[in-house]
Amino acid sequence: MAGKDVIKMSQEELKRLHVIHKAIDKVITQAQAGELMGLCQRQVCRIVKRIKQEGDNGIIHRSRGRSSNRAIAEEIKEEALRLFKERYHDFGPTLATEKLLEIDKIKLNDETLRLWLIQKNIPYKKRKRRPHRQWRQRKHHLGEMIQMDGSSHDWFARILGLEKGRGDECVFMGYIDDATSKPFGRFYPYEGTLPAMDSFKRYIKKYGLPLSIYLDKHTTYKSTKKPSIEDELNNVQPLSQFARSLTDLGVNVIYADSPQAKGRIERLFGTFQDRLIKEMRLINIKTMEEANRFLGYYLSIYSKRFSVKPINDADLHRAIPQGIDLDKILCVKTSRALRNDFTIAHNRKLYQIENDINAKRVMVEERIDGSMLITHKDVNLRFKEIASRPKREQQEGPKIHTPNKAHVPAKDHPWRKFRLPGWINSQEKQQALEDAL
Repeated sequence: MAGKDVIKMSQEELKRLHVIHKAIDKVITQAQAGELMGLCQRQVCRIVKRIKQEGDNGIIHRSRGRSSNRAIAEEIKEEALRLFKERYHDFGPTLATEKLLEIDKIKLNDETLRLWLIQKNIPYKKRKRRPHRQWRQRKHHLGEMIQMDGSSHDWFARILGLEKGRGDECVFMGYIDDATSKPFGRFYPYEGTLPAMDSFKRYIKKYGLPLSIYLDKHTTYKSTKKPSIEDELNNVQPLSQFARSLTDLGVNVIYADSPQAKGRIERLFGTFQDRLIKEMRLINIKTMEEANRFLGYYLSIYSKRFSVKPINDADLHRAIPQGIDLDKILCVKTSRALRNDFTIAHNRKLYQIENDINAKRVMVEERIDGSMLITHKDVNLRFKEIASRPKREQQEGPKIHTPNKAHVPAKDHPWRKFRLPGWINSQEKQQALEDAL
């Protein structure tokens, strides 16, 4: 109907208006109308009075279209959106609100910021939908089981403003307690035996020896060698250098059949590849040394916020036994044959043993700090590297290569004496064919 105002009401308001009209028409009492709408009789009286004075518009709430008394000022909203587009464009709403409060002193709710971004059509990072997995209950005690893995990633490429794959890739050797989700970790140039041993040594010096450790089947953690006849007779499996050192320390090694089986450490890597990189970018961290110093502060803050309380308060970490030499256990041990001239070959180098020992084999130990020891029955041997090896004498004069000549059969060779087809029967043709051969 042209010329008349259109009243926009919600379904709840239309329902109330219908009940109020029944009360005004004396079809039902105001007490009954209050029971139908879930209001007291006094409130129904106020609504009836307002509708009689203002018409059907009286059912609409008076605060419709007015800003809330607790609404955030428009200036703050514009400033928050500007900072998000300039500094936090790849942040999620939760992390962005944390940084806005911590750095820019703007206090917002993450849902408020998310709704603002949707309203202004500003893209923001969203969580990926996860596939369904079978839930496994956490361990009950701190130190009962820790999950360990290495995460290769362009950790500093985004900080330096480089494209993906252009930065120096390094590895974050991470640990997380299964019962409490307390993290630990350190950056290394690569994922290998010595970085794994060094990070584990730092872990046990801080927390103690765990009962078990959950690993994947990376060659650093699980050996790919086939068992020898002796191993099969003793019913043992070949161990990697890292697994051997854990066994020597009394730590039970458990291997996961899939990345999803050790989901806590995988989720920790996903979180750190997002939050940790952004935290380091805000304070301009560009090197591994700076990042490792920052981890000492960041991991404690992260643990206070995201770790959970275990079912049982007992800590099952064991203290490192007194008198044990961690450097002798956490090292790469390789058995080498001792030659008759008391030399051994290792990593394409030749070493001279200076001790007079009666042995056929010695043990080479490569330590975490880069040093190397050669031992026999746990006794350190003196040795030195042979820098220059004797060269073989060359033969006098250059060796001349003579290619093999083609062999020409003799005229009376049986190969030449073959039977000609019947249509070649003249003596001249026979002679011409033999001359051609």
